[in-house]
Amino acid sequence: MDVWLTLLAGSVLLAVTMAILWWTHGRRGNAGIVDVAWTLGVGLLSLAYCVTASEGDVTRRVCLAIIVAIWSGRLAWHILHRVRRMPEDGRYTALKDAWGSQAPRKMFFFFMFQAIAAAVFSLPMLMVASNSVAFGTNDYFAVLVALIALTGEAIADRQLQRFREDKANRGKTCRSGLWRYSRHPNYFFEWLHWFVYVLMAWSTPYGWVTLLAPLAMLHFVLNVTGVPPTERQALQSRGDDYRLYQRETSVFFPWPPRLGRAAASVNPSTKGR
Repeated sequence: MDVWLTLLAGSVLLAVTMAILWWTHGRRGNAGIVDVAWTLGVGLLSLAYCVTASEGDVTRRVCLAIIVAIWSGRLAWHILHRVRRMPEDGRYTALKDAWGSQAPRKMFFFFMFQAIAAAVFSLPMLMVASNSVAFGTNDYFAVLVALIALTGEAIADRQLQRFREDKANRGKTCRSGLWRYSRHPNYFFEWLHWFVYVLMAWSTPYGWVTLLAPLAMLHFVLNVTGVPPTERQALQSRGDDYRLYQRETSVFFPWPPRLGRAAASVNPSTKGR
């Protein structure tokens, strides 16, 4: 099967799956399942490209399949675990409240948009799988970036999960491990992971186009679906403790905490010293 037919067939299947999940979500009430479907959708489409893009370099396709399988499988399992054990993500609760009586209809279109987004974000993997240039230096760097990004995201997710599972931490903000250096290290490493496909596709005629994926991901994380709603929810639930965390910790890129500045903002007597 031609790789573009794979994309078309996969997109239709994604749309049908999202419609079914929208109906299921309407009965059970947790829209977080859409994130699981999105992640698995991108992953399964990418694996299909690795099989059908027969003109692509075999070594690169094998590496792509392994990286995508680890990324998609781990992240989907992590989100599913959260959906099953925790209340609905505050982002979706806020959307439903804002939409009021129109929420069911608008949520359907939201699910459909996620199907389209999954197909679009799978395009860098399609370009990688179709790359016929022999496996080379860029690909080795891509594997290194994948190791760093996938490991970092898994560690950040696990650190936050363990913090939340401790009842003594209720109402507090996680400042341990990677969360000491970034307020959203999981988002950072997720964003970093998308450069894997940029490196692997760079040797193709239009490889630079794959840069649009991490750029779009950065925009959504920093301005739309990632940091803004997450921090609004954190401020509502943790108040001053999270405000202090905002003052002392980098919002996205890992960086040493600004403890001196935070202390000065809390204790007015230290100002001007």
